[in-house]
Amino acid sequence: MKQNWFKSGDPWIWLNAGAVAISLILVFGLLGLIAINGFGIFWPKSVITAKYQEPGGKGKQILGEIHDIETISALRISESGVQIPKHKDTFQRYLLKSTRVGTELPFNRYLKYYLKEIKYPKNIVVVERLSGGIFIGYLKGLKNSEGLKNSGRKSTAISNKKLEKQINKKLDRAWALHKKIKVIEKNKIGRLNYRQEELNLLKLKYQYYKEKDQKKYQTIEKELVDIKIQYSRLQSEIGKLRSKINRDVLLVSNHLRDKTEIPVANITRFYFPNRMSVFQKSGLYLQKFWEFISDDPREANTEGGIFPAIMGTVTIVILMAILVTPLGVIAAIYLREYAKQGLLTRIIRISVNNLAGVPSIVYGVFGLGFFVYFIGGGIDSLFFPERASYKPTFGSPALIWASLTLALLTLPVVIVSTEEGLSRVPRAIREGSLALGATKAETLWRTVLPMASPGIMTGLILAVARAAGEVAPLMLVGVVKYSPSPPIDFNAPFIHFDRTIMHLGFHIYDVGFQSPNAEAAQPLVYATAMILVLVIVILNLTAISIRNRLRERFRSLEN
Repeated sequence: MKQNWFKSGDPWIWLNAGAVAISLILVFGLLGLIAINGFGIFWPKSVITAKYQEPGGKGKQILGEIHDIETISALRISESGVQIPKHKDTFQRYLLKSTRVGTELPFNRYLKYYLKEIKYPKNIVVVERLSGGIFIGYLKGLKNSEGLKNSGRKSTAISNKKLEKQINKKLDRAWALHKKIKVIEKNKIGRLNYRQEELNLLKLKYQYYKEKDQKKYQTIEKELVDIKIQYSRLQSEIGKLRSKINRDVLLVSNHLRDKTEIPVANITRFYFPNRMSVFQKSGLYLQKFWEFISDDPREANTEGGIFPAIMGTVTIVILMAILVTPLGVIAAIYLREYAKQGLLTRIIRISVNNLAGVPSIVYGVFGLGFFVYFIGGGIDSLFFPERASYKPTFGSPALIWASLTLALLTLPVVIVSTEEGLSRVPRAIREGSLALGATKAETLWRTVLPMASPGIMTGLILAVARAAGEVAPLMLVGVVKYSPSPPIDFNAPFIHFDRTIMHLGFHIYDVGFQSPNAEAAQPLVYATAMILVLVIVILNLTAISIRNRLRERFRSLEN
């Protein structure tokens, strides 16, 4: 019976099913771990006040958000030099985030055993700031340039509610002014800067070629003067708006009752986490998540959002797909349909397969040397020689070279998949088309390629999945920590191939390995990694839907 069972092949079916099940569990478990550790950063945390007293040390008052509670062994604690009682084997340890003061790190760990008088005050406020991190303390009042306007009192809850409403009004007013400033800076001043740069480059060109037409110089100089006048006018307008924003100041105090003034212009929001309901926390959670995916980064990428990185990742992947698809398809058509099947063709196929195993950093070094320095430098020397002393146009890392490097990296995948798709087209289809008088090129274009399109899309899906997660080669050919000018804007030609970009993969590397505070960076790394996974999934699902439509369209021809 056992021999018959083994011969029937059932054990191998169960083995394959078990392997698939384990793989799915591991994949979804990993995604769940990333999502929980990453997206949990947006949930409003409870705030505690307590007195921390170690044996032989001075007691101190602490105030902070509870970000983690872990159980740790006594051996690990003793290795760190902290005194602990010998009658316990395990201890609970709190990870608290406090107000950042000077060079002190906001995250600190405290043993619960030494925390006394733990409380969750309802009147604790968390103030999120544009710079300087969060502030945790108590509301004291609100003042403007004319002096104290309102103050928080402990006598009644009504006065505090009125104060909160007034602060919210001031915040709404400040953010309305912030939006006006952002529109002026990004749109109006951005267009002026772009035009000024064009005129300066045009002047360099005339000087390099020794243009003698003085009218052209006068026209350029006149326009530059007009730009300076418009720029000074816009700067004065921004100055007036900033003076209006900086008029209001929030008065707060910390756990030691030391008073602090926070400009309302530097506040994004404030809330009372210890008195919020689950519904209120959920609403705040969605607001924070939306800001994370729609705002620009700040505080050296440790605060704010990741929208430029998302846009850069999508842009570079789409441009890579546009570049690699025709190259891979043409190469596969030649190898399958035109090349003589012999030793040389076999060597080329082996070389293509081996290229898929080359480390990605090698492609980055090649892209830097060939695309950036050789081709880009050659383009600059031929078409933009006047800019050599100013700044290179294409002879420096840029979006186009990063996309070409990724296209070269994923080219073997597209070639192999396209060849597989071409080989699946029945020979009778080709012969029937040729018998009806079509040329070989017409047969390929109108019959073979449409039927092989699902295979081409499969290669493109694999190429997108690999390219979206690459980081090492992009660091050399166009991806930077922060790019002030996005590759896509409203200035003609709208897509700027000569600009550097941000990328989610590099953002993960920068935040995870270059941040001075590992505790603050860890959730951001998880959150950005989950967004990168979602971006790859969306791109792949789009390609898969297109492939399925093509497969259904040409299924009748295959039959």
